[in-house]
Amino acid sequence: MSTTEVAWLVLALAAGALIGAAYFYGLWWTIGRMSSSRRPALLLLGSSLVRTAVAVAAFWLISGGQWQRLVACVLGFVLARLVMMRVYRPEAVAPVTGTEVAPRGTDA
Repeated sequence: MSTTEVAWLVLALAAGALIGAAYFYGLWWTIGRMSSSRRPALLLLGSSLVRTAVAVAAFWLISGGQWQRLVACVLGFVLARLVMMRVYRPEAVAPVTGTEVAPRGTDA
């Protein structure tokens, strides 16, 4: 494998990570807007179609018909998902049980 081929694979990996970051940021943006949307299902469907079409078109362009570049691009996409899941994971919240009862023997 030549240096040029390795460079193309690294670029494809980086491009896949950027595509993944844009895709999952778009998903995050869509979910945030659903509560204020008059038609949340239509918003989700439209966003999903646009994000998927853009990602697939970008994969196709970047791969240039070479499966190795496509694999590197998809790997970058998956890595972006893993990173974004770690960065944007919500904090754990204690469940609300309804009524709180003070333990016996306390004045509370």
